[in-house]
Amino acid sequence: MKFGIVVFPGSNCDEDMVYVLKNIMGHDTVKLWHKNTDLEGCTHIILPGGFSYGDYLRSGAIARFSPIMEKVTEHASNGGFVFGVCNGFQILCESGLLPGALLHNNSRKFTCKNVFIKAENNSTSITSKVPLNKALKIPIAHGEGKYFADTDTIKKLTDNGQILFRYCDENGKVTPESNPNGATENIAGVCNAAKNVFGMMPHPERASDKELGNEDGRFLFESILEKVLA
Repeated sequence: MKFGIVVFPGSNCDEDMVYVLKNIMGHDTVKLWHKNTDLEGCTHIILPGGFSYGDYLRSGAIARFSPIMEKVTEHASNGGFVFGVCNGFQILCESGLLPGALLHNNSRKFTCKNVFIKAENNSTSITSKVPLNKALKIPIAHGEGKYFADTDTIKKLTDNGQILFRYCDENGKVTPESNPNGATENIAGVCNAAKNVFGMMPHPERASDKELGNEDGRFLFESILEKVLA
């Protein structure tokens, strides 16, 4: 098992992700520059948060054309693990690896704060260890985090168990007030039909160190490792 963190011009959460996977979780982790055409034997590819290419046009719209994305797409098509966080989620949607799109927040402002999310199920490799009755406190930091998909797509996501997380209050109740950006049905993360490509707007890597006083994000990383080591 080897984690590869893809770095685009403007990525700024790559070091956070490397720190959690390498220093806290103790696994082989490397950075992959966006111009690479070799995944260097990585079994798990992660697209971190940030502002790839300055978020010009739309967030992730330019990054999807980086050379490495052809290999990431190939990896995903072969059943390989791919996980995008925040800007990484936006890139995966722009690339067509995940359904839907991330639009401007309803507030039209950049939002950076702790929010609560709850897992919809334990059937995926990033939610298997997440307690279904627990509201996880995870930070967000985005201006275009409003998940949107048409009615038919939302129904398919629901029926197939592809909705990973929804925004909720601290008691785990999904309410309009707990939705920080106007996301359709409070959706904070989804996966593809094959359940090997995952995306979410909140940053679990920013909530995985006891020094920060919050380790709720570790449930996700422990889920990933459990599936691999099982």
